[in-house]
Amino acid sequence: MKVTDILRGEHEVILDVLAALESISRTSATTGELDLRSAQETLAVLCGLGDRSHHAKEEQLFFPALEARGLPREVGPLAVMLGEHDEGRALLARMNEALADVALSKVGAASRFATAGQSYVSLMRDHIDKENGVLFPMGDGMLSESEQAALLSAFDHFEHADIGSGAHEGFLELASGLCNRLGVVRETGATASVRGCCGHGTKCN
Repeated sequence: MKVTDILRGEHEVILDVLAALESISRTSATTGELDLRSAQETLAVLCGLGDRSHHAKEEQLFFPALEARGLPREVGPLAVMLGEHDEGRALLARMNEALADVALSKVGAASRFATAGQSYVSLMRDHIDKENGVLFPMGDGMLSESEQAALLSAFDHFEHADIGSGAHEGFLELASGLCNRLGVVRETGATASVRGCCGHGTKCN
């Protein structure tokens, strides 16, 4: 197994939750009402699994390994990916702020959530396409077997020590319940179904 197998597996979960966010945002933009529970669950997965776990592993472990192999951080693919991570965090913050205002019944809060949500979906789908299609194949060709093994061990340690034992499984369960409840459909036409364990060695259903 390569570290990009894990990252690609996490991308599949994130893409399913992005489909849920798209559905929630579209409905909110049309009706002016927000499915608060689904919005909260969506942000919990995208902030937890998507940013605090997935993006953090890339920034703290995978990207530095590529940088050590000569891929510059200041320009090119790594610079683009890091910039888009920051853009995504800003949009997540806007959605969280809008959710807080929805709870206070502030006018326009649901619309602000929908606008930020739609922007986040577009950004992250494009981001994932670029990582899957360009950066990950590049990384696979740059890293040796021993470097892959070291990164796999570092990923596992990160999940348990930094994110917390059982947290990854919790995010997957939350994502699965959300997608099943909303019946969201990916652009591929397949019903969204969260992928088991993302290669982390946890139990797959």
